[in-house]
Amino acid sequence: MSVAKVTEIIASSSKSFDDAVENGIKKASKTLKGITGAWVADQKVTVKDGKVEEYRVAMKVTFVLQD
Repeated sequence: MSVAKVTEIIASSSKSFDDAVENGIKKASKTLKGITGAWVADQKVTVKDGKVEEYRVAMKVTFVLQD
């Protein structure tokens, strides 16, 4: 039997939402072992001088707890 935990992280990118997701998973996998999935709960952009400055995502990351 396995037990999973869900934690929320926020990641950003100056390129795109997809890149923000990739950045978040890459960083989270350095400390969270056994990541099995994630879902994007929210997306947001910051704007400066009428242009998108940063893409941000709030993700719920699922990982399996180790014995």
